[in-house]
Amino acid sequence: MTHYPKTLLVRQAFAAQHLDDVGAAVHQQLAAAGLGTRIRRGESVAITAGSRGIANLPVIVRTLVEEIRAVGGEPFLVPAMGSHGGGTADGQRRLLESYGLDEAAVGAPIRSSMETVHLGDTEDGIPVHFDRIASEADRIVVVNRIKPHTSFAGAIESGLMKMMMIGLGNHEGAVVYHRAIVTHTFDRIVNTVGQLVRARCPIALGLAIVENAYDQTAVVEAVAPEDFEARERELLVLACRWMPRLPLDEIDL
Repeated sequence: MTHYPKTLLVRQAFAAQHLDDVGAAVHQQLAAAGLGTRIRRGESVAITAGSRGIANLPVIVRTLVEEIRAVGGEPFLVPAMGSHGGGTADGQRRLLESYGLDEAAVGAPIRSSMETVHLGDTEDGIPVHFDRIASEADRIVVVNRIKPHTSFAGAIESGLMKMMMIGLGNHEGAVVYHRAIVTHTFDRIVNTVGQLVRARCPIALGLAIVENAYDQTAVVEAVAPEDFEARERELLVLACRWMPRLPLDEIDL
């Protein structure tokens, strides 16, 4: 006779703080950050769009496009996903469209290329690659969700800094940084690369997103480039606190 272990049915309730009107929250954050002082009339503005599923991303990006146009900027989307989407320009464009980020939905063109420019080397000698199309824009707005990384742990994991490094590094940059992690820590690489990118590229603003345990948008915050590291550390603590987890220290099955 087979004896099965005792089983228990467990119901959990997680923190469910979320934004009722995500578009309005984006509008308020951009206004508070002084978007009109960061983007001048007639300037081209590259908006990053990544390869991870983010709740309400079409609403967030569409509102950002509208607000940039309202201050006279000319926005467009740049796929910022390293080597995802098959590592091709068409593959990355299709991936964005699968998330509802097509030109008709967000009201702005998508300009996709795997070409990069070499911005220079970090103090550790790591070459920094950056999307060519984004590098040619007058301004860049970095958009990403702040969350724990699946492979690397540190004070900064997946978010605005990683988007500037691997996302906008395209396939060539992703290969370089993943090799560099063998001899340098992820924290070291993401910080040194981020510092060089901000020194040599016109980063206007970051839009940081945090979700709750139910994959709902809980925080949308406009962050000044010089505050990326400090604020991302704080938002990562919040993102970790809100992530769902099993209510057990040890489990067999």
